[in-house]
Amino acid sequence: MGVIAEEQVSDATRALFGRDAALANRVLAREPELDALERQIEAQVIRLLALRHPMAADLRLAIAGLKISHNLERVGDYAANAAKRAIVLSGLPMVGSLNGFERLAQMVTDNLRSAVGAFAGDDIATADRVWAADAPVDDVYTGIFRELLTHMIEDPRNITAATHLLFIAKNLERVGDHATNIAETVHFAVRGDQLPSDRPKADSSATTVVEPGDE
Repeated sequence: MGVIAEEQVSDATRALFGRDAALANRVLAREPELDALERQIEAQVIRLLALRHPMAADLRLAIAGLKISHNLERVGDYAANAAKRAIVLSGLPMVGSLNGFERLAQMVTDNLRSAVGAFAGDDIATADRVWAADAPVDDVYTGIFRELLTHMIEDPRNITAATHLLFIAKNLERVGDHATNIAETVHFAVRGDQLPSDRPKADSSATTVVEPGDE
C-alpha cells in the first residue's frame, strides 16, 4: 500500500506538471487497488485478533497496521482528487508558477516514504523525524495559497484554474498530514507511548488575507 500510495501522489502531480490527462486517468483507474488492500489488511487483523489474542507489542503492531492502512487509503483518495483536477487544468491556461507544487509534492512523498519505511523497520528515529517535518510542509502550502489568491485578485479570469490548483495544494498538504499520522502510529507501536498532541504546525492559510496590490 505504501508503494502504491506514493506512486499515486507522484503520478497525480506529474499529470499536473505535464498537463497529462491520460496519466491522471491512470491514477483514477488504480484507486480501487488501495481500497482492496485496506479491506484485505482489515480482514487479516481481525482474524489475528480473534485467533491469536495478541498482547503488548504484538497488539500495538496489529492496531498500527489497521490505522496505517486507513491513512494510506486516504492518501490514495487525495491523489485521485488531485488527478481529477489535473484533468480539468490540462484544458485551461496555467496560472503562475508550479515551483511551489513541485516542492510540496517532493516533501510529502519523501515524508510518506520515510513514514512507511519506519513502520517496516521499527525505525522510531525516522518516525519522529517525519512527525517533526510537518511545519515546513505547511509553510510551503501557505505560500502557494497566498500566491494563488493574489493571481485571482489580479485577474478574475484566473479564478477557475486557481481554484482547482488550491484544491490540489490542499490535497498534497493533507497527504503530508497522513504521513505524520503514520509516523505517530509507528512511534506508539514501537515505544508504547504517545507523541505530544500539539505537533509542530505552520498552516496559516485560514488567516491569510491578500489585498489588491499585495505582492
